[in-house]
Amino acid sequence: MRELLAVKDWSEGATAMRYDAKVVAQPDLRLFDAAWPPLEAEPVSEGGRKSAWYVRCGQNDAVLRHYRRGGWAARISVDRYIWTGADNVRSLNEFDVLRSLYEAGLPVPRPYAAVYWRHGFTYRAALIVERIPDVSTLASALNVADSEQVARCIFAMHEQGVWHADLNAYNILLDKEGRVWLIDFDKARRPVLSLERRSANLLRLRRSLIKVAGAHGLTWWDDLSRSYMQLTRAVGM
Repeated sequence: MRELLAVKDWSEGATAMRYDAKVVAQPDLRLFDAAWPPLEAEPVSEGGRKSAWYVRCGQNDAVLRHYRRGGWAARISVDRYIWTGADNVRSLNEFDVLRSLYEAGLPVPRPYAAVYWRHGFTYRAALIVERIPDVSTLASALNVADSEQVARCIFAMHEQGVWHADLNAYNILLDKEGRVWLIDFDKARRPVLSLERRSANLLRLRRSLIKVAGAHGLTWWDDLSRSYMQLTRAVGM
């Protein structure tokens, strides 16, 4: 896997792209342009802040996402972030976290390519990842989801040293075979994952489940929490 393809484009500013050379045989900035016909782009209807598309990436089904701000920050800029160096670019960081988890065998989408466009003191960014077929969100499949399996998946992520910044009922997916997938690792970090930090991550999921399913969501989370705590005791935490 090649690490970095750097391209100078004086009309757009400095541009850098990171990609999986086994998937992206011919790196091209048009891969991130939903209007480019070969992508066969279709907007993602749920989530994505109207900046995500289902696309073709070579021979693979993929998801293209342009990074966009939410909340109050979007009033200042919809898609520009403060430049503090390439090491802090959100798309490259998410690509690297996903790659490490994917290579460790965790159920996350394989990252295909990431890019940023720098404009002076700001930058824009985009990411392309594998599309997981025939999936439902945990929020919509709570009645059939196995809380122990979800707990094991989150525990495995934590054991890899990754803290998910937005662990909620929409970023956990179940495929038609019941397998659990974790998605959306924007702003994921690799801090020292104490039991307290792990618990805080789980409590974010708890708030999400209560919001989408009320008392049933809380009961389901209680089962997940017990399974997770059993896993921590098994490794002597």
